[in-house]
Amino acid sequence: MVDWGDSSGARQQNTSATAEASSLSLPSSIFNNYPIISALMAFAIAQSIKLFTSWYKERRWDLKRLVGSGGMPSSHSATVTALAAAVGLQDGFGGSMFAIALILACVVMYDAFSVRLQAGRQAEVLNQIVYQLPDEHPLAESRPLRELLGHTPPQVIAGGLLGLVTTAIAHLIVASGSQS
Repeated sequence: MVDWGDSSGARQQNTSATAEASSLSLPSSIFNNYPIISALMAFAIAQSIKLFTSWYKERRWDLKRLVGSGGMPSSHSATVTALAAAVGLQDGFGGSMFAIALILACVVMYDAFSVRLQAGRQAEVLNQIVYQLPDEHPLAESRPLRELLGHTPPQVIAGGLLGLVTTAIAHLIVASGSQS
């Protein structure tokens, strides 16, 4: 006869020891977390590309593009696509974690090219209305609303493709490093 009480007690001690050890190695585990690294790299690359695309269009460096929203490519789309793809590659495409990451990516990308794009267009119209107000109007001195909030569908698609490419490259690097 097996004494289940002892093994569950040992399992409980083992679990708490594992949790304690993992909490001590949190910083190193984050830096080895392939989905987080893929997502952050995709975000950084997308924001860097925006700096160069704004320079190309305006012929001036605008460092605000490194942290601003809107523009080509969508860093939101790149980030969530990279996250979903990396989770799928790491944990499998049939698992719950991938399903959560995929739905999150779809919601964020839909929001980027619909809700936030329309909010930016509304801000543009409101800014034009305020600009045309007479000087004595109480709103004439109000600060303009931010207009560059959302993305066009091509910007969202480009961000998604950037996220996939970033994850694929990171996956190849991780795979080649583990074979060494």
